[in-house]
Amino acid sequence: SCTMSTTHPQIAVNAEAEAMTARAEVAAVKFPSPVGSTTQSDHFVERNGLVYAGSHLIVDLWQANGLDDVALIEQALRRAVDAAKATLLHIHLHKFSPEGGVSGVAVLAESHISIHTWPERGYAALDVFMCGDAEPERAIPVLREAFEPGRVIVSEHKRGVV
Repeated sequence: SCTMSTTHPQIAVNAEAEAMTARAEVAAVKFPSPVGSTTQSDHFVERNGLVYAGSHLIVDLWQANGLDDVALIEQALRRAVDAAKATLLHIHLHKFSPEGGVSGVAVLAESHISIHTWPERGYAALDVFMCGDAEPERAIPVLREAFEPGRVIVSEHKRGVV
């Protein structure tokens, strides 16, 4: 479970202005061609006229089940990786006390899927970030099936937009 420090006040930002500035900074960067073979790939995605590092899905599951079951969580992560056509490198899960939540990550060649659960609230927070040919959105139906949430909230952020 996460705790928030109350010793540091939250900082308000103008996200739209910062995003415009960041886009301008990225647009000014000159990306060198890969050294060596012209077939070498940095696994950036080119889709619908955009070039970016990958899709980062922020997934909130509410009224979910099995959030303290390490075996279920591991199986769900493995199935989500397979569904997304990603490459699993390693899974590490940690259970907090017998009745507590689980935090962990599936490390992928294409990036990661992380999970943090609060079974006492029926809540799980997941990050699904993948680059290259992986299809992170395909993980969502697997998560729905595994945890049977009453409500799912998904937002997408394209990382590294060029």
